[in-house]
Amino acid sequence: MTLRSRPSSPYDYLPEIPAFTVESDDIAEGQHLANAHVYNQGGFSGENLSPQLRWSGFPAETRSFAITCYDPDAPTGSGFWHWVLFDIPADVTELPRGAASGDMASLPAGAVHARNDAGSKDFAGAFPPKGDPAHRYLFAVHAVDSEKLGPDSDASPAVVGFNLTFHTLARAVLTAEYSH
Repeated sequence: MTLRSRPSSPYDYLPEIPAFTVESDDIAEGQHLANAHVYNQGGFSGENLSPQLRWSGFPAETRSFAITCYDPDAPTGSGFWHWVLFDIPADVTELPRGAASGDMASLPAGAVHARNDAGSKDFAGAFPPKGDPAHRYLFAVHAVDSEKLGPDSDASPAVVGFNLTFHTLARAVLTAEYSH
C-alpha cells in the first residue's frame, strides 16, 4: 500500500485561537511566489527577499509579534521553516520588502531572527525540489502576549514554535505557492 497525502498546516494541530488580517503588496493568497521571494543558491536564481507584510485587527493586549514562513510540503517528514522572526515590537504593523534579507536595516529594533531550516538567521526564499508539485508557503504573523518570547537567536524553529504555542493570542496566515 502506498500512502501519500498532502500535509496540512502545522496550525491545524495547535489549540484554536482567533484570527486577524495579514496582507501583502508582494504575495497574494493561493498565488505563485514571484522570483523576488525565491532562494538564490543551489540552482535557484531568485532574489531571496522577504515579502512586504502588513497586519491589522490583532488583540489589544498584544505585546509583540512573530513572523514565520513554513513549507508543509517539503519532503522531510517535518516540513521546512524558511523564516522565524520574533520579538517584533507591538507598535510595528508592517515590514517592507527585504526587511529580513541582506543587511536587514529595515528590521525593527529588538526583533530576533532564529535560524531557519537552511541554517541561516534570515529569510530563506522558496526552493522546492525540481519536479515536485507546487509547495505551499505559509506566512504567519503571530500576536504574542509578551514583549519577549524567551528564546534567543540560536533557538531552533521547533523551540520558537513551542514558545509561540503558549504565548500566541491570535494568528494571521497568508499562503502562497511555488514550484520549480
